[in-house]
Amino acid sequence: MELDEVIGQEEVKQRLTRMERSGRLPHAILLCGPAGCGKLALAMAFACHLLGRDGSENTQAMLRQMEHPDLLFTYPTIKLPSMASGYKPVSDDFAREWHRLIMQSAYFSIDGWLKAMGAQNQQAIITAGESDRLTRRLSMKSSQGGYKVAVIWLPERMNVECANKLLKLIEEPPAQTVFIMVTEQPEALLETIRSRTQRIDMKGIDTGSMVKALRERRGLGGEDAMRVARLANGNWLKAMETLDANSENETFLDLFQSLMRLAYTRNVKELRQWSETMAGFGREQQKRYLAYMLRMLRENFMFNFNAPQLTYMTAREEAFAKNFARFVNEDNIIAFNDTVNRAIRDIGQNASGKIVFFDLALQTIMLLKR
Repeated sequence: MELDEVIGQEEVKQRLTRMERSGRLPHAILLCGPAGCGKLALAMAFACHLLGRDGSENTQAMLRQMEHPDLLFTYPTIKLPSMASGYKPVSDDFAREWHRLIMQSAYFSIDGWLKAMGAQNQQAIITAGESDRLTRRLSMKSSQGGYKVAVIWLPERMNVECANKLLKLIEEPPAQTVFIMVTEQPEALLETIRSRTQRIDMKGIDTGSMVKALRERRGLGGEDAMRVARLANGNWLKAMETLDANSENETFLDLFQSLMRLAYTRNVKELRQWSETMAGFGREQQKRYLAYMLRMLRENFMFNFNAPQLTYMTAREEAFAKNFARFVNEDNIIAFNDTVNRAIRDIGQNASGKIVFFDLALQTIMLLKR
């Protein structure tokens, strides 16, 4: 993977390459930043940059396949039912699933990784067995005579025993070894580990780079790419979710429009049918709709300020807002927010969907008249 394949983050790329060229590359780097900003992608690309310095075709071929012997990945794992009771899972147990995932994309979440592992309700952690594995592997001589790079994804998920063992490894690193840790919760790491790393904070992907990537990688037109980029707000994962969830969002928009129109005309009979339709969805989808409703109320409220830079809507959503937004105002926005959040709480507590959504519909009638 090449550095130019990382979306945006030019400042951080330059900082890393400057440290390497100047001979002041720290032995432990901590990449921090929000979800979807490309931390893992940058870690992988920089690891390939360090390992590919000899420029040989054989090395480049191994790096393109992420199969270089001096590149180690550590990541959270789960314990499968087939594993012995005292066994401590390590990354090698899921190497095939990990390789398949990173070859598809360097941008994914812990939820995507859990799904790839086939996790049910397990919590993914990094066990002490993993620190033992790292110690053994890094004690070996570099196969290519250069760096050995250990990319540790989500080190905040290390258990205490693993963290303490890793600390000793970082304190006395093997020769020519570089640790690149990728975290979303640096405060969850041991202070002693944080103090021994060079922390580099990354920001969300800038809008220009996001738009360029959406046009080149997903074939979007300029206007559509800009809308998705603004909705994603620097998060490539969010941009992909927006594209992949378009069909569900279209359904949610239809339901939102229907609710507001029926509530405005006080059509209680049709509102009861609307609530029964909502009750037929699964609880997770019900909660996603309510989260969507919260967002639409917020966007319609902000639409009234005639400041396009403050609103994040699709073309269809914006078209509806042109006529509807005036009904969401200072007199009802807080009450709307409280009402929808209460519905989310009730659905989460397994309340009857029919009752929750019919009550929401009736409350909407009153709120729209404020």
